[in-house]
Amino acid sequence: MPLLSFLPISYPSLAALLLAGLVVGACASSSTTTETTGEPAQRNLAAGEAIPKLVARQFKFTEGPAVDKAGNVFFTDQPNNKIWKYDTNGQLSVFLEKSGRANGLYFDAQGNLLACADENNQLWSIGPNGKRTILLRDVDGRRLNGPNDLWVHPSTGAIYFTDPYYQRDYWTRTAPDPSLGGRKVYCLPKGQSQPFVVDDKLQQPNGIIGTPDGKQLYVADIEANKTYRYQIATDGRLTDRQLFLEMGSDGMTLDNEGNVYLTGKGVTVFDAAGRQIQHIEVPEEWTGNVCFGGADRSTLFITASEAVFVLPMRVRGAQ
Repeated sequence: MPLLSFLPISYPSLAALLLAGLVVGACASSSTTTETTGEPAQRNLAAGEAIPKLVARQFKFTEGPAVDKAGNVFFTDQPNNKIWKYDTNGQLSVFLEKSGRANGLYFDAQGNLLACADENNQLWSIGPNGKRTILLRDVDGRRLNGPNDLWVHPSTGAIYFTDPYYQRDYWTRTAPDPSLGGRKVYCLPKGQSQPFVVDDKLQQPNGIIGTPDGKQLYVADIEANKTYRYQIATDGRLTDRQLFLEMGSDGMTLDNEGNVYLTGKGVTVFDAAGRQIQHIEVPEEWTGNVCFGGADRSTLFITASEAVFVLPMRVRGAQ
């Protein structure tokens, strides 16, 4: 299926995003961006040539990779309403049918798979046996735009998630609820039924990832073509928003050196100071998301349109 035929699943306009600058060579800029000095430190973080290996091309649109404690990777095929598992032996299997049109995924400390289930714009917790629990149904009785990506704080268990709006063909509505007041980033404290807003100044928040010490959070505004870095306060709120990069992203991850991996046209890697280290070409029109998997977390797992890829790395995942 041509890419443009399923772009509404995740993107308002691929052409607009590419023109906005989601290409190789994006770099940090402006006085509010993290200060950088010198030339980008170009490195090959791959354990060999940076050529991703195709695992399978049998999906409609892949997204949301998340790794469990054993190193198995779970990812979504959202249009086909499934969650797949890629185990540490390199075997693919369907983990869950009727996944609530899950998009972004992330594991909590108890081993439950949390999902942005945007069929009904909810957050789910899925147990190892596939049992589903709805963690969030709405915000003060109002349906969310469509939760997209999420991250779980390692100490508090709070869920940070982005809520952009991408029209789905399985919705009866055709526009976001104006009473929500826009497209925001939320925090749902562990055990609570209602989230609070942590940023309401983004155009289309999408990719999100936090540092393993729980002190910083990265959020991509894909429409504005920017990625921000925040400090996480003890009460869970975000402070000290800084422009990290003049580049947006669909999904993102971190490695154990603090490097940030952004997606879109392939995978582009930046160090913590915002300097580009490497660009990894992916042989698909769009790269949706990325995470580190495998028993030692040294395999970069890439979801890209109709396919998924792996790439052995010299670094490991941060989480």
